[in-house]
Amino acid sequence: MKLGAFSISLAVKDIHNSKAFYEKLGFSVFAGDIERNYLIMKNGDSIVGLFQGMFEKNILTFNPGWDQNANTLDDFDDVRQIQDHLKQSDLKLDREADPTTTGPASVVLTDPDGNHILIDQHV
Repeated sequence: MKLGAFSISLAVKDIHNSKAFYEKLGFSVFAGDIERNYLIMKNGDSIVGLFQGMFEKNILTFNPGWDQNANTLDDFDDVRQIQDHLKQSDLKLDREADPTTTGPASVVLTDPDGNHILIDQHV
């Protein structure tokens, strides 16, 4: 099962302070809009999303169909295929993708320790 690009999405209190902090760690803005309270910061292959006021907890994020530079991959497992595999593995999904659709969709589940996992396909 290919989950695609990995990042962590952080629920931050002050996006400006968080941006400055991660820049000191060597990250730079890769995508997003600080005026809309979200930035994607990158350092090499490491990606940290900063999100102010969008969700309560940090989220582990996977993007099927993307590499670490948000380039579309020719060969990837569609989020609906991943969803089927997870369901066959008896994992409870908090949110499911519509299996009758194609293209962008997402699945959400929670690990045994309460960490949220978002599998978010953009292609």
